[in-house]
Amino acid sequence: MENILLIGFMGVGKGTTARAYARRYGIYNIDTDDLIESRENRSIPKIFKKKGESYFRMLEQETADWIECCVRSTLISCGGGFYQVKNLKKLGTVVLLDASYDWIYRRLSTAKNAEKKLAKRPLFSEPKRAKKLYSQREKAYKKVADLIVNVEGKSMEEILEEINRGVRQLAVRS
Repeated sequence: MENILLIGFMGVGKGTTARAYARRYGIYNIDTDDLIESRENRSIPKIFKKKGESYFRMLEQETADWIECCVRSTLISCGGGFYQVKNLKKLGTVVLLDASYDWIYRRLSTAKNAEKKLAKRPLFSEPKRAKKLYSQREKAYKKVADLIVNVEGKSMEEILEEINRGVRQLAVRS
């Protein structure tokens, strides 16, 4: 099995979906943001604040290069901007978890631990800026995706089934 990469806008549920998929199908999962935070020994917001976005994007590319070299048969939950790495298509099947900006914001702001979820994503404290970024990325996500799964109004079970079915169908075609 090749790797499966979950991409999409921050807060769409990539990490939650990755953990559920890995449990259900018995595969490993990793998170690109977690890998970067571990390597740098600081949080993403602190990396941005101290070193800037271009440094963070360089770390994403280094992470992508490591995945290409060393990671197989793994579900990879990607940070919101990871879709921009130059070797994305060499890393595995790219699955876009798609939802509207309003649905994502509602999901985060009504979660049990909403304060923590929103604090982890400081951009959501500036909704106009976050919505603008969402609009900028929306078409780019779809352009690089091998499979698009709309997650709005679906149970986790339905999302997992749709990803699994779609990935299997893509594997048969190639």
